Amino acid sequence: MYKVMIVDDERPSRNILKNILKNIIEKENLGVEVVGEASGSIEAINTIDVIKPDIVFVDIRMPFMDGIEFSKIAIKRYPDLKIIIISAFSDFEYARECIRIGVCEYLLKPINSKEIRKTLLKVIENLNSKKQKNESSHIEEYQLVHKNDTVSKIKKYIEENYVQPDLNVASIAETFGFNASYLSRLFKAETDINLIDYINECRMKKAIEYAKKGTLMYITAKSVGIPDPNYFGKCFKKYTNKNYSEFKKYKDAK
Repeated sequence: MYKVMIVDDERPSRNILKNILKNIIEKENLGVEVVGEASGSIEAINTIDVIKPDIVFVDIRMPFMDGIEFSKIAIKRYPDLKIIIISAFSDFEYARECIRIGVCEYLLKPINSKEIRKTLLKVIENLNSKKQKNESSHIEEYQLVHKNDTVSKIKKYIEENYVQPDLNVASIAETFGFNASYLSRLFKAETDINLIDYINECRMKKAIEYAKKGTLMYITAKSVGIPDPNYFGKCFKKYTNKNYSEFKKYKDAK
């Protein structure tokens, strides 16, 4: 079952594409599932490790980080990820840049179900071909390491680098020379917490400190590595069960 993710800052556009995909998938029984969506590239980078999609539809024009910049980061860390850019720009330079960084398809708005179907079938065929090759030749190798020492180094690395917006499981795995899936299992086994949750915990603990000092939310968001205030707000509420403004009032009330 291949997983699909949609990244677009406009909810109506996400809903249209999601409905088109679901209709195609159900009608043709493609073995594909729409597993998640993000309202921007920053949110996508911070959740892609959890969703682990095989295919991502990305709008080219988004705030904070556009679709091309997101694709550069995502493809570098997930070479097998299939990214389909959706754009209102027919400019050849945009298309050429997408091809250069490894985007597999470049679709122009307004999107239609016929074009989406054709593109989806093409990408699935490519994924199936690669999967068959991997199943016949791939042998997973695990590096022998001293687990406690490795996890301690990773924790320290996160505590020193959580301000980087693109810090996630894939980037840490790349830095330490591990397979991302193996590193996630190792960290979970040794700490009883998911690696992505630990990254978020470091960010939110610092965010709480900023909130109690009365720091404006958009400044705090950028300071803890989540420059998209909307996504930061979601993370803060999930971690604390309170809105950022509630912690900020603590300072203002004094």
